Amino acid sequence: MRVAVITGGARRIGAAITNMLIDEGWAVIIHCNRSVTQAKHLIKRGKGAIVSGDLSNDEELFRIIEEIHDHELVDEAGGIDLLVHNASIYNQEDFATVTPQELRRFSSIHLDAPFFITQGLVPKLKAKKGSVIGMVDTSWDHAWEELAHYTATKAALRQLLINLAGELAPEIRVNGIAPGAILAAAWEKERFEKILEKVPLGRAGTPEDIAGAVKFLADASYITGFILPVDGGWSLT
Repeated sequence: MRVAVITGGARRIGAAITNMLIDEGWAVIIHCNRSVTQAKHLIKRGKGAIVSGDLSNDEELFRIIEEIHDHELVDEAGGIDLLVHNASIYNQEDFATVTPQELRRFSSIHLDAPFFITQGLVPKLKAKKGSVIGMVDTSWDHAWEELAHYTATKAALRQLLINLAGELAPEIRVNGIAPGAILAAAWEKERFEKILEKVPLGRAGTPEDIAGAVKFLADASYITGFILPVDGGWSLT
């Protein structure tokens, strides 16, 4: 039995990854915060479990790590085959008004949680020669207006993944996926349409496009330390 752990696995891109893995016969441990109802609906389709809690709260974060580490599905499988750091937050805010609390909230989700979840689950990943995949984005080396708090913390996750790919080899592979224009937030419809005008493939991506990339990297036994753009060629522009 192959076991995957997905943070933010109950909605949007996370749900597509969960569905894909369940279709492939994986057992999936879904982390979610408030989307427990959606998570319950997903695991009805196959073998899985739910671990809920707020990744931005240190006490809850380490409780979540312990719960996953000692989970009966992990014991049954002899470890963890795949860890996907998908949980993310995203909003637009002027650089001048971002507070220390807001920046720490973004850092806690995009950097601290992936750092400590990976750290805590390394023994279980090593036991299965598993892999880690983190969701970054296409903002690397670009300036996105009113998104400094978001892009900076996603860049930190990108560097963490690259560093861990070297540090945890050869037992654990670590890669990243940089989604492009996949799902627009309610506040960015106009910006999203302008982005699509620049995308060489001429369309928005789908959550299933990202799930397909997860499947590829999970099975690609000779790839580590790679950030895979899934952006319809947007990074070419």
